[in-house]
Amino acid sequence: MRDCRCGLLRRRTGPTCQNSHISAGRGDVMPGRPAAFMSYVRFNDEHDDGLLTQLRERLGTEVRAQTGEEFSIFQDRNDVAWGQNWQLRIDEALDEVTLLLVIITPSLFRSPACRAEVARFLEREKELARSDLILPLYYISAWELDDPVLREADELARVLASRQHADWRELRFEPFTSPLVRKALARLASRMRDTFWHPPTTTLARSARTAEATGAAAGSTEQTDDTAKAKAAVIAKAEPPTHVVDPLHRGDFTTVSAAINAAKPGDRILVRPGLYEEGLVVDKPLEIVGDGPVADIQIRAHDADALMFRTSMGRVTNLTLRQTGGKWYGVDITQGRLELEGCDISSQGIAGVAIRDGADPRLRRNQIHDNKQAGVLVLDSGAGTLEDNDITGNTRAGVEIKTGGNPTLRRNQIHDNKQAGVFVYDSGMGTLEDNDITGNALSGVEIKTGGNPTLRRNQIHDNKQGGVFVYDDGMGTLEDNDITGNALSGVGIRTGSNPTLRRNQIHDNKQGGVFVYDDGMGTLEDNDITGNALSGVGIRTGSNPTLRRNQIHDNKQAGVLVLDSGAGTLEDNDITGNTRAGVEIKTGGNPTLRRNQIHDNKQAGVLVLDSGAGTLEDNDITGNTRAGVEIRKGGNPTLRANRINRNAYEAVAIYEGGGVIEDNDLTANTKGAWDIAKECEGSVTRARNKE
Repeated sequence: MRDCRCGLLRRRTGPTCQNSHISAGRGDVMPGRPAAFMSYVRFNDEHDDGLLTQLRERLGTEVRAQTGEEFSIFQDRNDVAWGQNWQLRIDEALDEVTLLLVIITPSLFRSPACRAEVARFLEREKELARSDLILPLYYISAWELDDPVLREADELARVLASRQHADWRELRFEPFTSPLVRKALARLASRMRDTFWHPPTTTLARSARTAEATGAAAGSTEQTDDTAKAKAAVIAKAEPPTHVVDPLHRGDFTTVSAAINAAKPGDRILVRPGLYEEGLVVDKPLEIVGDGPVADIQIRAHDADALMFRTSMGRVTNLTLRQTGGKWYGVDITQGRLELEGCDISSQGIAGVAIRDGADPRLRRNQIHDNKQAGVLVLDSGAGTLEDNDITGNTRAGVEIKTGGNPTLRRNQIHDNKQAGVFVYDSGMGTLEDNDITGNALSGVEIKTGGNPTLRRNQIHDNKQGGVFVYDDGMGTLEDNDITGNALSGVGIRTGSNPTLRRNQIHDNKQGGVFVYDDGMGTLEDNDITGNALSGVGIRTGSNPTLRRNQIHDNKQAGVLVLDSGAGTLEDNDITGNTRAGVEIKTGGNPTLRRNQIHDNKQAGVLVLDSGAGTLEDNDITGNTRAGVEIRKGGNPTLRANRINRNAYEAVAIYEGGGVIEDNDLTANTKGAWDIAKECEGSVTRARNKE
């Protein structure tokens, strides 16, 4: 650990830092120029191949590009935890302050140095009568920030959660050449410029100090008074002007709309308990805060949105927003970044919250419920981040995403809606992480007509139809989700849809684990598919998915069932312990199986019947309760180079069927290599098998 933090853990004693190791080879701190200090856990930079170093370099040059001023960011490679410390430029100028940019990772909360750094900068904010000089940049998800209980118990987490943060958790996986990353860098630099940048010119505070020095030299009381006024003016700028709304005439206004009209950009509006029969239109940057229990502060609108937001940025918190009828939203966000927090939102018109036309709001800890249509509707290239909301009881989906909408949903409770939990269609996108999606009347998540969301680590359970239903050319990527207890299949794929499923737990659903039908496709890799009431994977009616490296085990019927002209490619899967066959192929099913482990199933390893076909190459088929491969009722597969050993019956049993069986190892089965009905011998081609 370092002995010093160059002005953050202790005060600087002069106008320049005396620690030569800070500036050596990196440029000296010059009066009138901003300097930043970057502290970090070195492992994070190494793990991400130096991305944090690149972020430092690019952010510094972007600020310079936007301000025209040299902007230095120092990096100490010996730190035990990392963040970016915007160092004090000149201690003598209190208004020329700098920013502490805290990079949030799990290691941040385990670093005493970083905790001390934030605590020191909180003191600095108090000295300057500011509350906006700590900017968190969320880089890797941390339980201390995401979990409400852990957050409440950790002072550092509470401080960081109270500040508006820049979310880079997805961007860390994108190259710096990506337009998304370049735009995010520009936005971050702009926020620094607009909120914290002070050009190196004579400022009010410097003028105040000059006047104070002149007054002291001249013995002028009048000049000293002027100095005090100047200082007061600097301090007053730290807190925005506040307008109090009180329906009992004990504030500045009796309606919120009047306060909005009178306020200037950047002002705060404090709303006291009462029923306000009005629709709010926010068309300038403002902060609107409910002052009291949220249930007691109600905005109620008819034939209007309860809240229309159409400006660059703002914050609305702790209000009840009710829309009572007409084709209107509870909250309509048409541009900019609104921070909407801790509100109770419902609409008897249409959706509770609409996000559209490129708007990028932040919705946190809201109750969004009992809306006449969707709870949240994201459309027409709307974006936004929804975190820790409770979205329930809506007449349509809890969250509906379409026409280029691309929000991020994290840790939301999306439950008991009258249709799907989340519905993505018409080229909608979105990222869903760590949400609990349960009890919805249709599927937990529905994806159709070009919808292409990414789902990670969600709990999708106990919905009244499927867990995830992808249809009509839907797509999507499902990774590391737990999909369980749904009334139909865990995942249903149909009509040309082509999602990708990786590392999901798909278990104990009331029908199949994954059901692919009506020309569905899809890629299933490294999933655990177990305990489902029907087959682990069902493939039928022209469908053609690819299954690789999945664990398909202990399902109540077959491990994989291919029927009704279904196809599919199964490679390197482990298929075991299923109540019926490991793989069952019938009624024109024609899959390709390569390098699978098909073992210890309760009936045959592979059962081919009712005109089923299929190609089996290089599989291990062993230890099954009946034959390794059983062919009957017109089944006609091709078996090449498989190892079919130690099964409780024969290696291959053929009744009323045929097939091509070449170059297989058929040894060590309890009842021998073959059991072929006499009438089937002419339908079987055998060559070069080891018996």
